[in-house]
Amino acid sequence: MIALSPSKFAPASAANPSTSSSYSPSPKPPSASFSSNPLNSSQPSRLRIRSGRFRTLTGTFSKPSPEEAELSAPEEDEWLKRLPDKTKPLYSHSLPCIEAWLRNLGFFQSREDRAVWLIELPKWHGQLSLDVTDLYIRYLKSGPGNLEKDVERRFSYALSREDIENAILGGP
Repeated sequence: MIALSPSKFAPASAANPSTSSSYSPSPKPPSASFSSNPLNSSQPSRLRIRSGRFRTLTGTFSKPSPEEAELSAPEEDEWLKRLPDKTKPLYSHSLPCIEAWLRNLGFFQSREDRAVWLIELPKWHGQLSLDVTDLYIRYLKSGPGNLEKDVERRFSYALSREDIENAILGGP
């Protein structure tokens, strides 16, 4: 059974500012996606309505523990081997391949929203969102660097993996 459920986003908590950031909405029509908890297959998938807007996420964003990384390393290596050519559009990549690619770039996945990925580089911090039609990257002003405000960029899945990677890692 599939339950209709809005995204579980809540206002940022002042009690723990390191685990959340504040974002202003960007105009985009709502879209729908299915989500499930891969760690607990007994939970039913939920239809999640995504508005294409970045919202404040509360909760923990932590890098995987060394034990978690070791468990997923052989499986991830297999998906990295299956990556299509870097000049192919991102829409020709499977989701496990995209996830392995993002981990290989240094991103780690949010525990609250599996479509949200974070990266912390010495020059900037970012939040990447895999939406239904586009990939969004938001460079966070709360990270290192001199950003006056969060900077958001949107990329179509029709772009090559190489072009998206170069644009994202080029920073704000």
